[in-house]
Amino acid sequence: MGKKTKIGIAAAAVGAAAWAGSKALATAQPRQKKVAIEYDRPVILAHRGASALAPENTMAAFKMAESFGVDGFEIDIRLTSDEELIVFHDEFIDRTTDGAGKVADYSLDKLRTFDLGYHFTDLEGKNSYRGKNEKVVSLRELLEAFPEMYINIDMKDSPETYEGSLMPSKLWRLIEAAGAEDRVGVTSFFDEQIDRFNLYAQNRVALGAGENEIRKAYTAFNSQFGHLYKPRADMFQIPLRSSVFNLVSPRFIAFLGNLNVPVHYWTIDDPELMRTLIGAGAKGIITNRPDLAAEAIKEGK
Repeated sequence: MGKKTKIGIAAAAVGAAAWAGSKALATAQPRQKKVAIEYDRPVILAHRGASALAPENTMAAFKMAESFGVDGFEIDIRLTSDEELIVFHDEFIDRTTDGAGKVADYSLDKLRTFDLGYHFTDLEGKNSYRGKNEKVVSLRELLEAFPEMYINIDMKDSPETYEGSLMPSKLWRLIEAAGAEDRVGVTSFFDEQIDRFNLYAQNRVALGAGENEIRKAYTAFNSQFGHLYKPRADMFQIPLRSSVFNLVSPRFIAFLGNLNVPVHYWTIDDPELMRTLIGAGAKGIITNRPDLAAEAIKEGK
């Protein structure tokens, strides 16, 4: 037996011993269940309202989504110059309104002078909401208007910006004042923002997974040391793919499910794909087409 072969065998033996030792000592630590995400069937979350059918993040879109029987909304928030939390996705207002510039440069009152239906086109390609007085909605107004809805809140402002630095504390104070701890989830692409929010929330609110947490979970799942993974999130809201990784896997969904971490996929508008994902174990579908989702999920159970 050659020297290299002996070294290889020894390394494999050490690796196997490390795995066996960690397996013997480690015990899975599921997340404590949160009231907001305890449900016994897959849920439908309307992405920015029924955003394929009405201008995104407007009361028209949210009311339309509600009419289709959704379980909740998936929204983004940003901070205005007068430190109001608004329901808005883009950093710049140009794509959806008749104005221009950054959200953070405008007050809430000024933003409400812009037409949120200006660039919207319906499924027939018509500007059916232009000039219909659809205005920016504050997060406070959304919580008050839909007291029975679950609302998943994505903090969009980067923690490196002034508005991003204020957002976690502002958001927590609003949720606490509204008594909404058990009907919201809070997430961000930035893991740091989620951590900062939880400094205030102290695990009283369901937390989503940032990009680093998703990567950490998937790496653990694909390794021999998945039993060592301890989730820092209460739910995963993920796309079908992330970089080169295919995130649609019944085994990956089950891996997280065993840790009390449900998986929601975004943004899914194809009914057949909705059924496939539910069949694979997904606990939620985030969609622009709530008009299609209810029946598809029912069929996919």
